[in-house]
Amino acid sequence: ADLTVVDLETAIPAWADAPSSDPDPQALGLTARHLAYVIYTSGSTGTPKGVMIEHGNLVNYSRWSDDSYYQGAVNGSPILHSLSFDGIITTLFGPLLAGARLHLLEPTAQLDALVTMKDGQPYDLVKLTPSHLSMLNKRLQGYVGPPPTSALMVGGEALIPEDIKFWQERFPDVRLINHFGPTEATVGCATFEISNVIKGLNSIPIGRPIANTRVYLLDGHGAPVPYGAVGELYIGGAGVARGYLNRPELTAERFLADPFSDEAGGRLYRTGDLGRYLPDGNLEFLGRNDEQVKIRGFRIEPGEIAARLG
Repeated sequence: ADLTVVDLETAIPAWADAPSSDPDPQALGLTARHLAYVIYTSGSTGTPKGVMIEHGNLVNYSRWSDDSYYQGAVNGSPILHSLSFDGIITTLFGPLLAGARLHLLEPTAQLDALVTMKDGQPYDLVKLTPSHLSMLNKRLQGYVGPPPTSALMVGGEALIPEDIKFWQERFPDVRLINHFGPTEATVGCATFEISNVIKGLNSIPIGRPIANTRVYLLDGHGAPVPYGAVGELYIGGAGVARGYLNRPELTAERFLADPFSDEAGGRLYRTGDLGRYLPDGNLEFLGRNDEQVKIRGFRIEPGEIAARLG
């Protein structure tokens, strides 16, 4: 009863004479190789890097997300991220593709809205950074009622086991997902569904690659490391971005020909992340091979700060 319906055709005069159907992409010459967006991340030399994501990259991620979390969706997801953070992609396009609700919340009241669900219906998927999750858990301390969401996805930085344990104890039926991946691999490249009860401060794996994605652990010579040994993560498959906008040298340094793929033009993204395979086949994240840090999900290169100070 409190919803206001806005008719965009009358609200935006310029749209009144627009055609009622979309133009034919083929007639316009559009393909999956055209850019969907460019998003900037911190650069070690002081200049941010513009990551070029193509429509094919985005479609692969969105189809995987839809199949994994929005089948039978009704109440959709809330927007809890800035548009300058690609973590928003999952819960922005997920509900729209599924025909579910997209909840746009006031930025100052986003976490409170999760605690005071207006219609009492849990969201289908909520996605947060670990920093957000810690703040949400504080608000949920005195909460009594149904879980705010059917599935909780956490990504952008290392998970705090105690914060996940809080959900396992309060809301045992909620799906808990650790989501991992750099911007250059289109939002995320691996997930781990947390089913075992967390005990102590054991680390939480980053899991296995998502659809049409490959993750390799390689040594300094580009060869696969033995099972259980530490290696650098290289990502291949449908999510690998085109490269960095107007930065050919940096693109050549980080986006390499994929020697393990039969695809023409297949490439690997060199992440700078370290990891190893656990006995059950899941990947464990072991930090960085450089000084890059994560702050509330954002990648920060200390070199960029040094350049500004200089």
